[in-house]
Amino acid sequence: MNKVFLIGRLTRDPELRYTGNNTAVASFSIAVNRNFANAQGEREADFINIVVWRKQAENVKNYLSQGSQVAIDGRIQTRSYDDQNGQKRYVTEVVADNVEFLGSKGSSTNTNSFAEKSAEPTPYDFGDAPEPKGTDVDSNPFADFGSSIEISDDELPF
Repeated sequence: MNKVFLIGRLTRDPELRYTGNNTAVASFSIAVNRNFANAQGEREADFINIVVWRKQAENVKNYLSQGSQVAIDGRIQTRSYDDQNGQKRYVTEVVADNVEFLGSKGSSTNTNSFAEKSAEPTPYDFGDAPEPKGTDVDSNPFADFGSSIEISDDELPF
């Protein structure tokens, strides 16, 4: 099984290109923090190259920039090529099946970058909708349903 899940921040703006048959492909890298600190007590990060294709590549280019936080769902792929000196070079990258926009640069909350940068209403743009009300866990949610119902274990068929 080849499955990767990553959450990190873009280290550079995405680069968008088109193949010979006009298929969009975007590439960028993300910094992913490690879960532990080094000997000096500092947390290190890994810098991982990401490739994304088609419409999702265009969305990444249009709505993400350096510092944006993303969640990536994809697979690891290794490819090789010959450089200008004829040396064989290997590249390991994550081919993203899904890119979720989690937040913009400096954002501490999970906001949708698409909704932030778009002038048009989006599926995430709720306009002047009222803020959702929280649930009061101390109140009885069934208080206004009329008389109470008594259930006994003796009445169950099993």
